Amino acid sequence: MKIFITTGLLALSLLSARGAGSGPLAIPTFHCLGLYWSPPGGAAGKDVLVRYRPQGAAGWKTGLPLRYNPIEKTEEDLTDYRGSLVHLAPATTFEIELTLAGTRTTTNLMATTWSEKFPEGAVVRVASGNAPLAITESGTPGAWRVYDGRGATLDVRHQHDACITINASNVIVRGFVLKGAGAAGNTKKGIIGAIRIEGGRDIVIEDCDISDWGRLNPKTGFGFDYDAALFSNCKTLRRLIVQRCKLHHPTYDGSTWYEPKYPTHTMGPQYISLFNAGGNHVIRYNECFSDLEHMCNDGIGGGSNGSYQGAPGPDSDIYGNLVSHCWDDGLEVEGGSRNVRVWGNYITQSMMMIGNAACSIGPLYIWNNVVARSQWQPDMHGGYFLKMGYAGSEDWMTGHQYIFHNTLFRSDEYLPTGGLGGNRIVKHTVSRNNILHIRDGKGKGHSASEAQQNSDNSFDYDLFNGKVPEGSEAHGVRGEPRYVAGAGFDAAARTGNFQLDPASPGVGAGEPLPNFSSGYTGQKPDIGAHQRGAPPMRFGVAAREP
Repeated sequence: MKIFITTGLLALSLLSARGAGSGPLAIPTFHCLGLYWSPPGGAAGKDVLVRYRPQGAAGWKTGLPLRYNPIEKTEEDLTDYRGSLVHLAPATTFEIELTLAGTRTTTNLMATTWSEKFPEGAVVRVASGNAPLAITESGTPGAWRVYDGRGATLDVRHQHDACITINASNVIVRGFVLKGAGAAGNTKKGIIGAIRIEGGRDIVIEDCDISDWGRLNPKTGFGFDYDAALFSNCKTLRRLIVQRCKLHHPTYDGSTWYEPKYPTHTMGPQYISLFNAGGNHVIRYNECFSDLEHMCNDGIGGGSNGSYQGAPGPDSDIYGNLVSHCWDDGLEVEGGSRNVRVWGNYITQSMMMIGNAACSIGPLYIWNNVVARSQWQPDMHGGYFLKMGYAGSEDWMTGHQYIFHNTLFRSDEYLPTGGLGGNRIVKHTVSRNNILHIRDGKGKGHSASEAQQNSDNSFDYDLFNGKVPEGSEAHGVRGEPRYVAGAGFDAAARTGNFQLDPASPGVGAGEPLPNFSSGYTGQKPDIGAHQRGAPPMRFGVAAREP
């Protein structure tokens, strides 16, 4: 088989057509590689086995097998087999071996993860002001153009819809304080963004502080839907990196699902809104927060949900973020979700912690996240850990999903009322090693959905207290977790300890998962996001993956 080599942030090989014999291909980010292959003889029930190692290393490591899943009526799936390697070192070349199970069909490829050091070229220093900044001049792959706003505040005082617009490539936007986006007199439909990306690719937004954005919808009395600190609907946008930013306190409040005047879907501002905006993005180490008088609709999300595209786009990562104060989804990863990876986030003060309805291509990976305080109205608990289900039609529920090592943490009485989809439809989902601790509602709550339309699911090795489908969780543990003394989230330090007490149910009761279970001692991992003996989990601006 032909060897494909992908290297660095700027290298991206695309298959010209999907079909037997196409590939192999790897699409990198900092810590992950999306893998693609269509070997001759591929078929349902016949996995592709994965081995990998840093170039020149002696020993191989095992990756999670790739499942056969061609998606009809679209080429967005790229190949018949798709999957990811995760927790990789940046700027490192890996040798990868793929083998069709039960055959001698094998292929090899090499791929290099992105470097975290960008080649900087010209630096444009920007002073404080009240006029928008338009970025239209690009850098080059070998010399990124830096727009340095450290020490500068751009406050457009609600006289303009954006503080910064970007239509350029190979640019870094660094260190700005942005306020006042959203012209007060603009009541037209559409979405504004304090940072609005209109075109380009290879764009880094880092170390920015964005607040006081959005417009008032006079019809509803709440903020306009989807108005965002950062917005793009540019379909050609690739490789947007948003890191170490504080996105907080929009100008206007968002509505709940149950407002007396408008009892409909939540409406209001968002921290990040991406609508079919290309892909291969990374959103990491950000702090997205507000208060109960300035709530968001979704936190990080967008659309289109019922599609083969959606948000955040294929081959994208969302990790290490702190997200709170949403009347709907804290994170929304819906649509195609092709090799979308969500891990290491802390999500609180939201209704649905993670929206994943639907996943049409996949695989979607959700692991090592901690969620707390599920709330759907002021002073009322409710909502699910994962939304699940579909968007408009069950026909979109064709992608695989992997849910590993997450913790539904009881910090107060506001536990979710549902775990894996409540009792909504769930398909093509593997759940392992999750603490699915819900507010049981006198035996009525679901840790995992029992919907009759469910299909192709595997739920096992979870710690749960609610209902689960009959015949599932053969190795699961029914009970409630007990945590070490002082467990919880430290708001000042942006760290958390969510380790189980040594005597708790779920200790040493998980299934070792290749490439996903790490940091544990003994033969089996603990169930949940935080292994005993591991350092505190870190979220937001100060977080880093070792």
